[in-house]
Amino acid sequence: MRILLTNDDDYTSRGLLELVEMMKPYGQITVVAPKYHQSGMSMSASLGFRPVAAKSLGMVDGVEWHYLDGTPASCTKFAIDVVMAGRRPDVCLSGINHGSNSSTAIWYSGTVGAARQGALYGVPSFAVSLDNVRRDADFSAVRKLFPPIFEKIMANRGPGEVVYNVNFPDIAADDIKGVKVCRQGLEHWIHEFVPYDSGIYEKIGVTPVQLGITHIPEREEGETLYMMAGQTVADPGNDESTDNWANDNGYISVTAHGIFDNDLAEEDRLKGIL
Repeated sequence: MRILLTNDDDYTSRGLLELVEMMKPYGQITVVAPKYHQSGMSMSASLGFRPVAAKSLGMVDGVEWHYLDGTPASCTKFAIDVVMAGRRPDVCLSGINHGSNSSTAIWYSGTVGAARQGALYGVPSFAVSLDNVRRDADFSAVRKLFPPIFEKIMANRGPGEVVYNVNFPDIAADDIKGVKVCRQGLEHWIHEFVPYDSGIYEKIGVTPVQLGITHIPEREEGETLYMMAGQTVADPGNDESTDNWANDNGYISVTAHGIFDNDLAEEDRLKGIL
């Protein structure tokens, strides 16, 4: 099996290294990941004739490594168009993300965006996340419990245009209650923009560079620096069928996302008035 691995936390992140080790028994691995942290990029691509730097890091313990100074979706594009040209991947996995990608986070997530790009090419794709943003997060539950999920889906997979979004709660493997196939829940942000605080990086166990922040903007007269560091609030309509509920109650959630974004009910309604 030809396996493409990518992420949005950069090619040095522990989550990606854990995923590499997990996937070695399943086939030949090629890694194409961002040079710098790229969270929140969704399916953003490095368009507009913008030059992007790529580097082959060679073979390391039987794994082919590359980085691209571009977005996560661009990494998937580059991998399939250039690095793996003539040897199309059989599966694409993005992660393991440092932080949850359940609920409406899928619309922002670079991890999910990279997997969506794989699905857009017709490659079965997985986004794998752990609800812990720290660089030293404990991935032991994912190591133990993701492989059987992967094996079952790959042995019984549907069409290629699907992203299997797998989210792990940040608890020990023995405390996880099971796996729930879910629908996407709803949540919204509150207090999204707060004044810039340089101390937040130490609080969450990262450096600015690890988040892709290579410089802090110099303020012009009258400018104020802000950062998005708010919190999410779950919609009260979320129930046991949603990924939010599953993760909050000790379950691994698996949601299946297609590449089409039609609201079929609204489409039918509009046909009656237009």
